[in-house]
Amino acid sequence: MRHLHLRWMPGLLFVAVFLLFDWVSYVDALYGLNITPWNPDPALGLAYWMRYGKRAAFPWFIANMLAEILVRDLLAGWLMTAAAAALVTFGYGLIGEVLRHRLRDGNTFDNRTTLFAWLSIVVIGSVLNSLSYISLLYGAGLIPQGQWGVAFMRFSIGDIVGIVGSMPLLWILLNEQGRARLQAIMRRWETAGYVALAILVLGIVFGHVAKVEFMHFYFLFLPIVWAATRQGLYGAGLIAFVLQFGIVVIVKWLPIANIPVVELQLLGAMLALVGFFIGVVVDEQRQAAEDLKHTLRLAAAGEMASALAHELNQPITALVAYGKACKELLERGEAGDVLTDAIQKMIVESGRASDVVRRLRDFFRSGAMQLEVIEVGVVVSAIAQQFATRFQEHGVEFNIAPVPDICLRGDRLQIELVLRNLVANAMDEVVKRQPGSRLITLTSERLTGEKIRISVEDSGLGISSNTAAHLFEPFVSTKSSGLGLGLVLSRAIIEAHGGSLWAEVGSHGIFRLVLPSAV
Repeated sequence: MRHLHLRWMPGLLFVAVFLLFDWVSYVDALYGLNITPWNPDPALGLAYWMRYGKRAAFPWFIANMLAEILVRDLLAGWLMTAAAAALVTFGYGLIGEVLRHRLRDGNTFDNRTTLFAWLSIVVIGSVLNSLSYISLLYGAGLIPQGQWGVAFMRFSIGDIVGIVGSMPLLWILLNEQGRARLQAIMRRWETAGYVALAILVLGIVFGHVAKVEFMHFYFLFLPIVWAATRQGLYGAGLIAFVLQFGIVVIVKWLPIANIPVVELQLLGAMLALVGFFIGVVVDEQRQAAEDLKHTLRLAAAGEMASALAHELNQPITALVAYGKACKELLERGEAGDVLTDAIQKMIVESGRASDVVRRLRDFFRSGAMQLEVIEVGVVVSAIAQQFATRFQEHGVEFNIAPVPDICLRGDRLQIELVLRNLVANAMDEVVKRQPGSRLITLTSERLTGEKIRISVEDSGLGISSNTAAHLFEPFVSTKSSGLGLGLVLSRAIIEAHGGSLWAEVGSHGIFRLVLPSAV
């Protein structure tokens, strides 16, 4: 019995909310029929259908019947009411099935493609459904002769406005992930701010509408633009629903007969569409930023792995040496202080290797830095050592200007990563020149204001002003095999250290970075 009760609960709740929506929106009804400027109940029905599929048909039919009985006093009679309710349920059920098939993953409002698909299906389906419904009522004589077009326009626009303005929020509420995200939005003070602004502008626009003749309607765009730009489509869906129902309630209880119905219908549609299009673009940009951030972290992890492999080489080499020494000592039967010292050194080197692996893991997860005081000369020497073999193979002359006795505070591996990227880029450029003219120069100098400038210059062709303008953009690369992330990552690392990285336009390649020194 309890299981049966839980199974019917969503349907009963749907019927109750449907009747509430129908009662609130039963305003300015044409000929006393269900032909009103706003029909949000189909939005509820479609969201319910997308959630439960064909099981939504029976509760929807019952809700339509009860609405005719309780709200419109069964004006069309039992037979015609049942036929009309069945026709509307069937028509919107088909729309619901198309939506479920076309947007089967449930991400109906996640991007512009699905948003346009949803909007197209809803508009076309509502028009076709209105054709059949109004034709049925017209054929039964419930709509006066010659008024079919008026009734069709009122009903179809009313359904479209109601669905467009209400369905996104209703679908969010019926989706578990959507509810969680909406709850997070509702807990913010900013949400209360734009909801309050929506109520305020509704009062401004409609409070004295008889005098101003609806002149200040543009104020209604303020809260929905605010919500959409700050909280994406979820915020736009919430405020579009609030504005639409605010207008419905005002029209129901305030005399605003001087405003044509079609004006209010189009206003409701435009408010919702402007908010949704802004919101979905904001959501897409944020998702793109998150994807780029993740891609950069993966690229950084790859670069860090290369740097850390160099770091691991030393403790692993030491571990092998100490291990061989321990083996020889044991074979000779020595178990004194010499063996103990060798084992202790193995433990220390194991700890160093473990620390290197931990740093890679931490950087991969969160981009965390391990700050320490670094001698600039040590970093420059490490870079020269790493490239020594390649320089010799390709006949590249690598000059290091005298390095001042100065230190900086940062993550040594990340700073080396940036310098290695810059030197590698310079290497790719100079190998295009003839042997004997392949030169890379690395200069370090102290600047005023406790700063250090490191420059990497090469004898390549240099950078044009057009290339320099886009050089640090993601996925922009001058190499045919490059991903265009090396310089983006390098600049992000330097800026995270409180410095700056840029390229200079000139007849040869010049990259400079400035970092604060360790005080």
